[in-house]
Amino acid sequence: MKCSICNGNIAETFLKKILGAYVKKEGSSKKYPVCFECQKKFTTKEELLANIK
Repeated sequence: MKCSICNGNIAETFLKKILGAYVKKEGSSKKYPVCFECQKKFTTKEELLANIK
């Protein structure tokens, strides 16, 4: 799976869970995967949503 911000690969556990998070826009049902490194750079949900490509 790729990060929605940096397009880097997100590591997965052996159960296929991502080592990161999903960010969801208000009013939308789409979830955007975000890697751990981008979570460190952009700490709030609003910053993450503003930087999604």
